[in-house]
Parts: sequence; structure tokens; C-alpha cells
Amino acid sequence: MNLNLIIIIPLLTSIAVLFCKGLKQVRMISLIGAAIQLILSFVLLYAYWQERAAGNTSTFIFEYNVAWYAPLHINYHIGIDGISMAMILLTSFIVLTGVLVSWKMPARTSGGEMLSKEFFFLLLFLGVGAYGFFISLDLFTLFFFLELAVIPKFLLIGIWGSGKKEYSAMKLALMLMGGSALVFVGLAGLFFNTNTGDGTHTFDILQIAQMHIPVEVQKLFFPFAFIGFGVFGALFPFHTWVPDGHSSAPTAASMFLAGISMKLGGYGCLRVATFLMPDAAHYYSWIIIVVSCIAILYGAFATMMQTDLKYINAYSSVSHCGFVLLGIGILTQTALVGAVMQMVSHGLMTALFFACIGMIYDRTHTRQMSELGGLLKVMPFISTTFVIAGLCSLGLPGFSGFVAEVTVFMGSWEQTDVFYKIATIVACASIVVTAVYILRTIGKAILGPLEKNQYSLLKDAGWHEKWAASLLIIGIVAIGVVPFWLNHLIGPGAETIMSNIKNVTIIK
Repeated sequence: MNLNLIIIIPLLTSIAVLFCKGLKQVRMISLIGAAIQLILSFVLLYAYWQERAAGNTSTFIFEYNVAWYAPLHINYHIGIDGISMAMILLTSFIVLTGVLVSWKMPARTSGGEMLSKEFFFLLLFLGVGAYGFFISLDLFTLFFFLELAVIPKFLLIGIWGSGKKEYSAMKLALMLMGGSALVFVGLAGLFFNTNTGDGTHTFDILQIAQMHIPVEVQKLFFPFAFIGFGVFGALFPFHTWVPDGHSSAPTAASMFLAGISMKLGGYGCLRVATFLMPDAAHYYSWIIIVVSCIAILYGAFATMMQTDLKYINAYSSVSHCGFVLLGIGILTQTALVGAVMQMVSHGLMTALFFACIGMIYDRTHTRQMSELGGLLKVMPFISTTFVIAGLCSLGLPGFSGFVAEVTVFMGSWEQTDVFYKIATIVACASIVVTAVYILRTIGKAILGPLEKNQYSLLKDAGWHEKWAASLLIIGIVAIGVVPFWLNHLIGPGAETIMSNIKNVTIIK
């Protein structure tokens, strides 16, 4: 199967939007293009399983490799394994549901200019960067696609956002660009310390994985790569762009920021930092675990202090993304599988949460819990969806959140050292705090009597909002009820990463 299609289709769709005439045509082209991406991702999944069933044991399949800039040995090299396949599926879900949620969004700036084409173009173009990032097997190509997604986020928030949108957009862009600078130093350090045998260097991930980068070099450049990617993944204390960015972003942009952009960080920490520098990953693992536990507890307690629904979801994302980094820091195969599961689960769950918050805000024009209440009576579908997202967040069995977090805990418990046991207990304690703020939010915003009489005239979700929410719920339940398919998909990729880690030189 030609893997280039996963980049070409969203790119052509975004370009086609610019040539549309009228908002109706823009919406239809965006919807058709996003639907094709989702269908293509399932076709790719089927083809991937067929290849594996036929006995293809290659680490990555559907590879395509062509020289991009030969003097610096930069290649356009792409391919997928189970981990990247899971990320492609997640991205296709978020792109389609983001288009659906934005169906009736008045794409106008504060000055009144109609910019519907530009809005949907940027939204779809974000997918190009995400897909390219997840399938890249060349470090420079991976970095290129990572950067490709930063500017659209800045524009979506700065132009179509609300509240302190200029401040939030600038803060997000500066922090992510700072993270990118750290990533580039880490990647450059790897490049100049590789040797292909003929005195040349390489950006190729598969070639670097077969080399043994000197331990001291790994220890020097691992922090640059891990922290750089960690900025994208809400690594504590570099998470401060998350609440501000989410609170000001339009609904679809919030869904993409939390559902996909934050996963670029976790994926980079796993695929680049941990896979290519296993000795350093082992050396710094205790620091990663400590920072992750701080993020998990800090995010949970900070969420309890919030009254704005978007801030609640944003700070809870800091806590939930801590489980991703915790799973990576534990360095067992089960924990790595759990980390990837958590990326997928959180992507679906937080996108659903932001979609519901956007639907509520569009109707009530407030996100303050104190001004809401009794919405279940007038908006049963939106309210039920909100409750489902909350129950998934607190880890109720039957939903993806439970499966992902338990897998991380099980992987952590496989380590025999007392330090890992304590970290597991600390992380588990956050579940109680999460239950408190989720149930409080549901009680104040959804249940009880109507806070204002005018809320009785509110309309429930439209067809496009119902489709968006239903697709995300299907993904959440598919993982929560029958998680084995995702485990089997991710497992071989996690095993490949662990094979590098098991051969590390224990350094003190």
C-alpha cells in the first residue's frame, strides 16, 4: 500500500478548500476529505494486519525511502509499525470529529471578516503535519512535520480564539518553538555522532537504532530530545501553555491540541529519545518517573481549583499525560504498551470533553460551573456525552481510560524495586482526586435544577454534533470493552523498543 496517501489526501483536501465558493461548499469538501482520511486509516489498518498475518516480520512495513537532500543525507523515509498505526487512527478520528463540531461555527474574526475557508484550511492542514510526523523514519523529516503543525495552531487561536487569544497564541507558539529548538539540538547531536561505516552520518531512525551511540553522548543529548518533545506533551513544569492555549482556542482547535498535538510529544519521547538512546533512558528513568508523578498529582489537584470547564479539562490533561511519561519512564514492555494506550485513550476522551464543552458554551455562552446546572433536562444528549467523557477520565471500567491506566500500573508493578512501587502508589492516589473533581463538575454543570430560566429554551445537539460525539464514544468503548486488538497492535512495536533497552549498559 502506498503510505504517501495518508499525507497527500489531507494536503489536497486543505488546498481544495481554498478554491471553494461559499461556506456550504467549504464544509462539504472538508467533511468528504476528513471522511476519506478515516476510511483510509482503516484500510491501512487492514492492510497492516494482512502483512503481519502473511509473515512480514519487518520492524516497519510499507516503507518508502527517497533522497531528499543528499549532501546532508536527509531522506524522505516513511513507514509504520503498530504504534504509528494507532496514532494514525487517532488522528483520523480527531480530524473528522473536529470538522463536524465546527460545522456551524461562524468562522468570522472579531472584525467581522468571513474567513471560513482559512479556518477549515488550517484545521485540515494540521492533519498533514500529524500524519507525516507519525510515519517518519528520518529524524529530519520527523522534525519537519513537527514544525509544520505549530503555525496553524498559532493562527487558529490568535484569529478565531476567545478571551486572551493573542496572549495565549503567542505563549503557545513561543513555548512550542522553544521545545522544537531543544529537539533540534538533540537530533543534531545524534546525527553528528552516527557513523554508517564510510565516514558519513545519518538521520535514519532504523540505522541509528542498530548503532551503539556512545553512552556519554546519549547522556548529553537525551535531555534535549526528551524535554523538547516533553514540552509538546505537557511535561511538568513546561506545561503552562496547555491551560492558556486550550481556554482561548476554538473548540476544534482545542480538540486537536489535546487529542493530537500533545501526543506528538509523547510519541517523540518514545520513538526518538527512548528508542535511539536506551542507555540514557535507563540512566534518567528515575527522574522521568519523579517528574511524571509530580505532574499526575499536581494536575489533579490544580484541576480541583478550577471553575471554568475548559481549564478543568486542560489541567486534567496535564495529569493524564503524566501517565504517558510515567509508562515511558518505567521501562517495561507492559508499561510502554500502557503509555501508548493512554495516548490514544486521552486523545479520544479529551476531544470528546472539549467537544461537549464547546457545545455547552455555544448555547449558554458561559463555561463557569457556577452559572450552569440542570442541563440534563434540556440537553440530554450533550449532557450524557459529557458524563461519559467524565467517567472515562476518572477510569471507570468499560471505558478506555481504565484499560490504559491499569496497563501502566501493571507495567510499573513488574519492576521489583521499592522506588517503582512507591511511584505506582502515588500515581494511583490521583484517581481519587480525579473522581472528586469529575463528579463535582458533573453535579454542578449537568445535574440539579436549571440555574437560569432561559436555559429551558436551549436546543440539544444537532446531527453533526451527534455524529462527532458518537464516533469518539465508539472509539472509547472499543478500547474499554475489547482492548486486546489495540494491545496486539501496539505490542510488537513496544517489544522492539524494549529489545534496545534490555541491551543497555548499566551506567551509574
